[in-house]
Amino acid sequence: MRIRTPIAAFVLIALAGCNGGEPAAGPAAAPGAVPAPATPGKPRIALVMKSLANEFFSVMADGAKKYQSEHAGDFDLIVNGIKDERDIARQVALMDEMIGQKVAAIVIAPADSKALVSSCRRAQEAGIAVVNIDNKLDDAVLAEQGIKVPFVGPDNRAGAKLAGDYLAGKLKAGDPVAIVEGLKTAFNGQQRLLGFQESAKAADLKVVDSQSAQWEIAQANRVASAMLSEHPEIKALMCCNDSMALGAVAAVKAAGRSGQVLIVGYDGIGAVRDAIQEGTILATVDQHADQLAVFGLQYALDLIAKKESPADRTTPVDLVVKK
Repeated sequence: MRIRTPIAAFVLIALAGCNGGEPAAGPAAAPGAVPAPATPGKPRIALVMKSLANEFFSVMADGAKKYQSEHAGDFDLIVNGIKDERDIARQVALMDEMIGQKVAAIVIAPADSKALVSSCRRAQEAGIAVVNIDNKLDDAVLAEQGIKVPFVGPDNRAGAKLAGDYLAGKLKAGDPVAIVEGLKTAFNGQQRLLGFQESAKAADLKVVDSQSAQWEIAQANRVASAMLSEHPEIKALMCCNDSMALGAVAAVKAAGRSGQVLIVGYDGIGAVRDAIQEGTILATVDQHADQLAVFGLQYALDLIAKKESPADRTTPVDLVVKK
């Protein structure tokens, strides 16, 4: 049974600046520990993620470790993440470290769709198989650098439209809404924005504001607060990830609008699932964080074994609402 943390306490901790620790390399390594040497005859796969302060990625890491423990005879796993989803330079450095360790494959959830392409090219030039998960690398930059990296992940636009359409069913034509965007340079953020915009247009909702909160709870709290102040008529906030949805919840409460402003998110993290049952968030989209890295690891193993040629693979998304 999962222990339920009160939503208010969760948000207060996050707004206070709790970023969490950055996992050291290795499936069970202590902070600062040197990763164990490769097991003879077994490939090493590196999982390079975004912020482990975001529950979505900590769940992803746990799912990958569980899968590796169940297939310990097939491969070794190195898990890495960054402290801040905007710390692109640190993620580039992690990629260089994994290339230096001569891993057999890298499964990467890039913090930026363009900036990490060069790192992936360097990895491929070093003979390392690369699989892209979660946030798709930019097609134009991939073509410019002359590489192909298979994407294993959800259709973010379709997922956001699921939540947007459900929200639209609770509103009426002409109702004012606002969108809290993710990083503007992230493909998944761009696609979720398009999905929400598509839902709003189809339902004739009026998008009165749309701003980036860079995936962060505290930033979303500030952005949503400003939106509610400038547009007190807002009936709903469409948030491009669940961390930002939690920040929006705090903003709505502080504005004295609890129960008056509907909120949807995207990711399906535990705290937001609890908020849905409590009625403070209307819906989210589950892109199965515990399995997303696993899909990438399976693909990487196939590439290593030459069972697959690089091609994108779409993973499932599901709408989560109150039971």
